[in-house]
This record gives sequence, structure tokens and C-alpha cells, in this order.
Amino acid sequence: MRIEHVALWTRDIERLRSFYETYFRASAGPRYVNERKRFTSYFLSFESGARLEIMSRPDVEAPVADAPPVGYAHLAVSLGSREAVDAMAERFRREGHPVVDGPRQTGDGYYECVVLDPEGNRIEVTV
Repeated sequence: MRIEHVALWTRDIERLRSFYETYFRASAGPRYVNERKRFTSYFLSFESGARLEIMSRPDVEAPVADAPPVGYAHLAVSLGSREAVDAMAERFRREGHPVVDGPRQTGDGYYECVVLDPEGNRIEVTV
């Protein structure tokens, strides 16, 4: 058994697609549109074989509370070295994407930084 894909809602599907293509070398499949449901999606594929579905509908809203919601917490992407994590964190900062933690060694053995994608989803960039 394996997880086939993870899905995220977005208010700006093209912006989110571009973010994952630019920073994580995702490759977008064809844009899917269901006019009746006002639904649009892309499947983004990564070199490892993992897939992320990004989905949009006009009625998708941002969370209103400051507390984290039950459910999705973060996506973790391994870059393979501390130097790669440091370089990615610097690139995110330089290009205006919020790095909300690190780079640092965590208590559970990871070296990571945490960045927010354009919709505010947390991404752990790890070794």
C-alpha cells in the first residue's frame, strides 16, 4: 500500500502551480476543468514519483481562526543535504516567501526549514 497523492485547495491555482514548479521541480499534468461544478485541478508530479493535486473552486475560503485546523499540518520535501536546505531557505527569503522556522536541527533528528507556500500551507524542507 502507498499514498497515491495529497490534495490542497487553493484560491489561485496558477500561482500555486507555478510555486511548486519553480521551487520543487514539480511537473504539472493537464489542467482539468469541470464547468458544472466550477472545479479546476492540476496533478503535480515530483521526481520521486510523489504527486500533489491542487484544486480550486470559487467558494474556497481561507481559514479564519489562528489555531491550526484538524487535518493537514504540513508537506515535507527532502533535499538530501544541509547545504541544500540552507540554500533553499536563503532563496525563499531572497524571493519574498516566508521562512517561518529554521534552518535548524530539530529535537527529532531532522535538519529543516519551514516555508509557507502562497496559500499559507507549511512545507518542511528537510535533509
